Amino acid sequence: MLDARAKPSSFRLGSGRCIIGAGTGCDIVIDEAAVSRQHVALELVPEGVSVTDLGSRNGTFYLGQRVEKISLSLGARIKVGATTVALDADSESLKSGALFSGDEYRGIAGTSLVMRKLFATLARLEGSLVGVLVSGESGVGKELIARALHEGSSIAPGPHVVVNCGAIPRDLVSSELFGHRRGAFTGAVDSRKGAFENADGGTIFLDEIGELPLDVQPVLLRVLETGEVRPVGGDAKHVRVRVVAATNRDLAEEVRAGRFREDLYYRLAVVQIVVPPLRERVEDVDVLARRFALAAGVAVLPDDVVEQLKARSFPGNVRELRNVVQAWAALGTIPEPSRVREGELERVLAELVDVGAPYAEQKEQLNEVFTRVYLQSLLAHTGGNQTQAAKLAGLDRSYLGRLVVKYGLGKP
Repeated sequence: MLDARAKPSSFRLGSGRCIIGAGTGCDIVIDEAAVSRQHVALELVPEGVSVTDLGSRNGTFYLGQRVEKISLSLGARIKVGATTVALDADSESLKSGALFSGDEYRGIAGTSLVMRKLFATLARLEGSLVGVLVSGESGVGKELIARALHEGSSIAPGPHVVVNCGAIPRDLVSSELFGHRRGAFTGAVDSRKGAFENADGGTIFLDEIGELPLDVQPVLLRVLETGEVRPVGGDAKHVRVRVVAATNRDLAEEVRAGRFREDLYYRLAVVQIVVPPLRERVEDVDVLARRFALAAGVAVLPDDVVEQLKARSFPGNVRELRNVVQAWAALGTIPEPSRVREGELERVLAELVDVGAPYAEQKEQLNEVFTRVYLQSLLAHTGGNQTQAAKLAGLDRSYLGRLVVKYGLGKP
C-alpha cells in the first residue's frame, strides 16, 4: 500500500519494472514538488524488491539513509519525497488459485482440503526469499513447513539453521543468536559464531519466536532491517539470511498485551501460514499413520488400528500420532491417552504463581525447572545418547550438549 497522494494507491508488481515519479507516464504518480518526474524503479527479485533510484533530485531513502540501488525484503518501507512506500506481500494472491494436485509436498503428507491449500501456497512461494511466519499448535509440524520453505528456495544449497527461542536460557539468547567474542562476559572462554552467522547464505528458522525476550526483540529487528549482526563484545558483520519464524501463540494478541513488538511482528509476518491442528483434518490421519508405521518397520497398518486412531482427538497433533504409531509398532497395542487430566497442569501452576513477583522472573524460574526435568527424562530415555536425544528434541546437537553441561547432567 502507498500514501494516499499516490495514484494508484496500490500496485501489484509483476515480471516488469514499476516506475514511481511525478511524471504522467509513471506507473505510480506522486504529485509532490520533492518527487522527480522519474524518481525510482521497483522490480521483483528473489530477495524481495530491487529498489533503484533513477537519479532523482531529492533521493530515495531507506531507514533514513539515501540509497541508489538496494534489494529489500518484503515488509520494508522506503521514502519517496514525503510519501512512504510499503513493499508488502500480495497475500491474497498467494492464498487464491488452484489446489495442490498431490497429497505430499516435500515430505509433508496430507489429503485434506486445508493441507492441499497450504501446499499450493508453499508451491507459489518457491524461489522466493520472503520472510514467513508459521503459526499453529505444538506438534502440527511447523518445523517441516520451515524445512520445505528452505528446500523450495533459491538458497536451498545453503545452511538451514534451527533455533528454538523457547529453549534458550534468558542470559544466553543474544549469544546464541548473534554470537560473542572471547572475554565478552563471564564464561566466554572462546569466541563463538551465533546462529545468524552460521546461517549466512541460507535460512534461519526461529521456532517459538513468541518466547523471545522483549529486550532482544529490537536487536533482532535491526538485524532483519540491515542484515548486520553484532556479536556480544564484537564488531558488526553483514549476513544474507532468510528468516522463517514459528509460534504456537497468537502473536497479534501478544502485541496487544505489550509482550511482543508490533514492528517486529509485521517484519516477521510478511507472509503468514497457519497449520491447522490434526483434529480439524481427520482425513489426514490415515496417510500419516501409515507413513509413520512404514518408517517404524511395519509394512501394513491394519484398517481397524487406523479407525481407532481416527477416533482420537490427538491434542499433541501429528507428533502425538507419530508417537502412538511407534508405540503400537513396538508393543502391538495402542497406548491410552495421556494420564494428565484436562486442567491439571493449570491447577498446579495456579498454586505456584506469585502475583507479587514479576512475570518474567517467574517464567524464567519455571522454564529452568522444566528444562532440567525434560533433559533428565530425555537422557534417561536415550540411555545418555546425546545425539539421539538432540534428534528427538529437535535441537542442535552442540546446543543440547551445552544445556547438559549447564544443568550438570553429563556423565561424571
